[in-house]
Amino acid sequence: MIALKDNLGSEFVERVRTFFSEQGPLSKAKNFEFRPEQQQMAARVAQALEEEHHLVIEAGTGVGKSLGYLVPSVLFALERHKKAIISTHTINLQEQLLHKDIPILKKVLPVEFEAALMKGRQNYLCPRRLERALQNEQELFTGPERSELQRLAEWARTTRDGSLSDLSVEPDPKVWTQVCSEAHICTQKTCGQNPRCFYQQARKRLLAADVIVLNHTLLFILMGSPDMQVERESGFLFPNDFIIFDEAHTLEQVASKQIGIGISQYGLRSTIQRLYNARTRKGLFTVMRDAIGVQLAAELVDDVDKFFFAVEAKSNFRKGREFRVREVELVPDTITARLTALQSRVADVVKRADDEILKAELQEFGRRIRDARDGIAIFLEQGAPEHVYWVERTGKTERFLALNAAPIDLAPVLRRMLFRHNCCCVMTSATLAVGRPDLAYFRARIGAMEAEPLQLGSPFNFQKQMTMFVVQKMPDPRDNGYHKALEHWIAHFVQKSEGRAFVLFTSYRDMQQVSGAMEKFFAAEDMNVLVQGGGAPRSKLLEQFKSTPRSVLFGTDSFWGGVDVPGEALSNVIITRLPFAVPDHPLIEAKLELIEERGGDPFTEYSLPEAILKLRQGVGRLIRTKADRGIVVILDNRIMTKPYGRAFMQALPKCPVEII
Repeated sequence: MIALKDNLGSEFVERVRTFFSEQGPLSKAKNFEFRPEQQQMAARVAQALEEEHHLVIEAGTGVGKSLGYLVPSVLFALERHKKAIISTHTINLQEQLLHKDIPILKKVLPVEFEAALMKGRQNYLCPRRLERALQNEQELFTGPERSELQRLAEWARTTRDGSLSDLSVEPDPKVWTQVCSEAHICTQKTCGQNPRCFYQQARKRLLAADVIVLNHTLLFILMGSPDMQVERESGFLFPNDFIIFDEAHTLEQVASKQIGIGISQYGLRSTIQRLYNARTRKGLFTVMRDAIGVQLAAELVDDVDKFFFAVEAKSNFRKGREFRVREVELVPDTITARLTALQSRVADVVKRADDEILKAELQEFGRRIRDARDGIAIFLEQGAPEHVYWVERTGKTERFLALNAAPIDLAPVLRRMLFRHNCCCVMTSATLAVGRPDLAYFRARIGAMEAEPLQLGSPFNFQKQMTMFVVQKMPDPRDNGYHKALEHWIAHFVQKSEGRAFVLFTSYRDMQQVSGAMEKFFAAEDMNVLVQGGGAPRSKLLEQFKSTPRSVLFGTDSFWGGVDVPGEALSNVIITRLPFAVPDHPLIEAKLELIEERGGDPFTEYSLPEAILKLRQGVGRLIRTKADRGIVVILDNRIMTKPYGRAFMQALPKCPVEII
């Protein structure tokens, strides 16, 4: 643990420290327990805010990190007239902050404050666009779509917040995209004075809020390009804000998806068909009675499909959904000139439009076509330096393709965007370290080497609360008897815990094979087996797991982290294999190549630390409160037989270990 600096003596920091003391205001809150780690975290966050420097904190499970950053953030925002932006990864944490932690603070803090959830604008209905859609429904919608439009119009008369979460049945996306808020159509100038404009009303609440909660994806969308952030004089989204990133271990993964290029075949087709759809004979060109535009759009959808068919023919998807493109001009450019012609036609039609909303709609689609054209050109020319390029199959049936490009090394990009001078950015998570207290691996990956590190342990007593079993008898995964051995040991340990177990896999195929082979065993043992990927969403599986006795849940990637099951419902976490990422995704492959080019060792500098972080996440599902008890089982003998196994063991909580 890194010692606190000597200069933590300011009046503000002391007030925050006192707030978390055994006699402080928080001690009056229900179920409050004094935790020195939480107090230390809060004091350090207060200091970072006051001194306007960047901070990275690993706060072990049970520290209570949400309150640890919320208290100093709220007080600092109020006293300095700033905005606290809290960015999270999961909906679960957003709900915990808004419905549990913030209400607690509203009761115990000596000051009043406002908190608001920020949603993407496309979550909100735009009454002006709805009105225009109703006026032009004959030209824009088919029969079933008109029925859906009427349903939305009826809902619009009674809804309080006008957002998707207020709809009992999810709307038809083709209709919703024509009535939801759009950046260049629903503006403060056009809609700001309308009390029924749901997005503009939400925006006013955000402007008045002291604390804004949102997710990492939306944050990066709103921040825009690295160049846009660098040009800002202060703040990230508002001139007077600071950011707290919770679940910061997911940041690099989210940023990779948002910073770069993504051209979707489905999205491009949809944009063109909004101008004119040859099948339904509906669209904005029909509204404008523009025959040339109708013909252009009708032909262009076919041209788009032909272009992507050519891309598919040149792509080898043997490894999975992605194919890495290493050379320029994967296919001839048969499409960008056609897109330019369509964009030009849209611009001509805009000049003839009298209706301001219609004009704004057309301009928006012109912009989207221009962006798609530019993205395709950059992809084919590989014009973005130090990027990796790949083609991906998308959608549930993988019918469509997407062209992608992302920076191989995000550290320089994020350094420019997040770790600027005259700003404050605090990052926290329960799992950031891979053996060093200075959190160097995580800081290097996200460009935060100048940020101050702090590692705080967990207040839980793992020696008493957890026992680890390592099965050294497990065969090598390549051996014929591997799956049989997996079934045997999973059966052995779920009997030991009477179900109440997560069985975590790194391979979807292995999970399906083993869960299928064990169906009779679970039926005989009267255990309720739940398997990810069977159609039920993650939240539904978790509800069933918590509410049904003797449940066993088989899960892959998304169940290793961000899942909270306190109490007896989860008493056993079985790790079937050390979670080394298979380097088949183009981005991971390119990262490994870059390390090698720079003279490093890809295994020790990337694969091993990433696997350690993932294992810590998986093991961290077990003990969530001081009352929890349980076992962790590792069915991978490499943790004992390989030299790198020691690094895994050292990174896990110190508890009794039994080797079988």
